[in-house]
Amino acid sequence: MSQHTFTFMGTGSGCGIPAFFCDCVACEEARRNPSVARGDCGVMIRGEKTLLIDTPPDIRHQLNREGIKSFDQLLYTHCHSDHVGGLLELEYMVQLRTKCKLPTYASAITLQQLAQEFEYMMYCLDAHAIEEYDTVSFDGVRYTALPVRHSPGSFGYLIETDTTRMFYASDTGLLPEETKERIQGCDILAMDATFWKRCWRPDAHHSIQETIEEGLALDAKKIYLTHLALHYDEPITTVELDAYLEQYGGRVEQARDGMSFQI
Repeated sequence: MSQHTFTFMGTGSGCGIPAFFCDCVACEEARRNPSVARGDCGVMIRGEKTLLIDTPPDIRHQLNREGIKSFDQLLYTHCHSDHVGGLLELEYMVQLRTKCKLPTYASAITLQQLAQEFEYMMYCLDAHAIEEYDTVSFDGVRYTALPVRHSPGSFGYLIETDTTRMFYASDTGLLPEETKERIQGCDILAMDATFWKRCWRPDAHHSIQETIEEGLALDAKKIYLTHLALHYDEPITTVELDAYLEQYGGRVEQARDGMSFQI
């Protein structure tokens, strides 16, 4: 049985923590203690081969932090800049190290937007359009694209190994019913928890409280909060958030950059 490691490469929302322009308690905490800083969202799954979901602007730092010199396959959730902005970092990996196009999977809308924004990079990608409910199998793991409530063409991914069912959705409002049916009772839920208390964008994101409520209703055994913007609605530190999550007895945890576990 092959072993796979899931790693949160980044766990912050678009402006990261600390945001250069912000002096809230969350950003000041991260300046004092860089171990709680957050880069833009992306994840890595490693077995015999390596797959990334999204290429955030921080990807060079994230790959260096994890000791990764190349990877084998790429999935995209959607084409917002905080999830695709690091694509340009891959050109020299393809030119100088792997010397072959990078297999890349995303919705047709996302690939079209990538081609518009990164036309000069598309020669590096072996691009494949996938639709809702399509499954991509790679290195013994199945990745099924499921609809979420965000921008057009956005996906979350049901990630399945021989032992684990996990759903990863970095950006989404409350989940569509058909997606909830597919992930009911999953072992791990790692999902958008952008806002503390009031959700400013209910059409596209969750609050922390909404993510917890939805995860518990889905009977997820473990819930990780990601895409965290601890500046809003009321700033909260990681220490304060950990204290708040104690009531869930370890079932709910805030994801942190570099956090890894077996799936």
